[in-house]
Amino acid sequence: MAEQTAKILRVDMNSGKMERDTLDEKVLRKYLGGTSLGAKFLYDEVLPGTGWSDPENIFVVAAGPLNATGISGSGSISIVSKGPLTNGAGCSQTNGYFGAFLRLCGLNGIIFKGKANNLKYLYVDSEGEELRDADWLAGVDTYKTTDLIKHEHDSKERDMAVLSIGPAGENLVKFAGVFVDNGHSASHNGLGAVMGSKKLKAVGVRRGKQQVSVKNPDRIREIGKELIENVKKTATWQYEFGTLSLMHRLMGGNRLPVKNYTTSTWKIDEGKWKKFGAEEVRKYAIKRNSCWACQIHHCDILRITDGPYAGELLEEPEYEQIAAWSSAIGQEDMSASLMLSKEVDRLGIDTNESGWVAGFAMECYEKGLLTKEKTNGLDLSWGNPETARLLLNLIAKREGIGDFLAEGVMRASKSMGGEAVNCAICTMKGNTPRGHDHRNGPAEMFDTSISNTGTLETAGGPITVSENPTWEEIVNANVHNKGAMILEDSMVTCRFNTRTNVQLLCEALSALTGWDFSYEEGMQVGLRAVNLLRAFNIRHGVGGREAERPSPRYGSAPDSGPWKGKSMLPVWDKMLDNYYTGMGWDQTGVPLPETLKRLGLENVARDLT
Repeated sequence: MAEQTAKILRVDMNSGKMERDTLDEKVLRKYLGGTSLGAKFLYDEVLPGTGWSDPENIFVVAAGPLNATGISGSGSISIVSKGPLTNGAGCSQTNGYFGAFLRLCGLNGIIFKGKANNLKYLYVDSEGEELRDADWLAGVDTYKTTDLIKHEHDSKERDMAVLSIGPAGENLVKFAGVFVDNGHSASHNGLGAVMGSKKLKAVGVRRGKQQVSVKNPDRIREIGKELIENVKKTATWQYEFGTLSLMHRLMGGNRLPVKNYTTSTWKIDEGKWKKFGAEEVRKYAIKRNSCWACQIHHCDILRITDGPYAGELLEEPEYEQIAAWSSAIGQEDMSASLMLSKEVDRLGIDTNESGWVAGFAMECYEKGLLTKEKTNGLDLSWGNPETARLLLNLIAKREGIGDFLAEGVMRASKSMGGEAVNCAICTMKGNTPRGHDHRNGPAEMFDTSISNTGTLETAGGPITVSENPTWEEIVNANVHNKGAMILEDSMVTCRFNTRTNVQLLCEALSALTGWDFSYEEGMQVGLRAVNLLRAFNIRHGVGGREAERPSPRYGSAPDSGPWKGKSMLPVWDKMLDNYYTGMGWDQTGVPLPETLKRLGLENVARDLT
């Protein structure tokens, strides 16, 4: 049987030199691809003392072994780098076609290092790769950048995938994101700012002519069907509407983020509330817009047909975008939340941090902590969509109050000091949560606070917690599931399609490669990456007990919902004690030598002693 190998393209942004490295089967079986492989490169090549914007930092775009197969949603990529919000590891995954097209060009990943003298973009096809000048794209938004690069290469819509940054990335906004073909975002921990620091505007990958070798194509097809049937059976709402249904589904459990956590109940007129239903949003749909091999009805192209934003064309937002630009800022017009969702993507900013930043600013304005004199004359009262749009543009350009807020919630609150610190929703490392009220979903609050990636690390997996779990259940589930999510992001597949089904993912990998790749080996891959990312953060001064906790507002007791009047903060240290023990780490959160050696990370054990 032929050995499995993979090609990695290395791009030196300073010199323009490019070369392809070959990874052997031993490395591939240990790390697979995606997040896990990115974690290996990050740990090995970014030394302690390297800043996120230093030329020596690397920016990894990694596909996975299942990309470009018939597995639904297998066009995804994982991006890994040292990010600005935590100044530690940043790992974010996005869907679309980019990962599949990269594999069809004979590549499993691209590593960028250095800094160019002027703006550049990389073009890749089956014949090779070329680093081109991109000064003509300076300041251009992500939507237009995608269209212009495709036009430059005479490409039809589905012949090329484009990864790009908008003005926010060029201006090093600390929560700038990376966007693939308009609305697909890999944005946590400011990865778009890392691209901007390297003067890398975009990467365009034309659909290649090579094929991904599959040892057992019949079994791959069977597994693909099983995975989709699992979605239909266990998440019918997601199969039909993607995440659109979550606005109404989460309202009942008081898990919508409302006005910067000043309350957990969104009081909205019933008629306006109806407009936020999935069926109502879908009335704007004009055509399907599926990702690679995806059967889920998700990400349609919409055209707003009523109100002040009639005629606006956009990609269907995720739930978290709609929530960020409605309940989170007290804004009740559905069409306005669609407009703002597109604005965030167009400017190239992470919607989660943007929503928390806007909510933070609006609460500070309401309390008199920010005045019109400090806001460039903006009236930051709750719920004004045009003010929110202006604020987003100021942030993306780092102008006026936008320059101050472009640092993110934690840094903005600390620079203001006083009562503003108590309005900040973030972890003590500096990243913000996803678009939920985690006070009524505390398992994700714990996961977010202890994560090594700048976002959720463990959500989903082999076991789930009850709706109203004890703190012991939360810790046990986190330890038990640890590694499953990163394994999925190392394959790399869309979570909506494969739903962190570790068993079927491992069977798919076996069918692809001919390996006998077990569930246990798959979980080891994920755990290896978790420990590698933690070791990276420790060596770079990120983490520790005091950093692995929520800010006072984030960890506060909600005023309604299943956790009304309750907070996890009184038992947080007990949770950390149990979690660290369960993970095989010492009581400061440092992996023990025996844990690292068991995972084949002997070199890391030596580094940490």
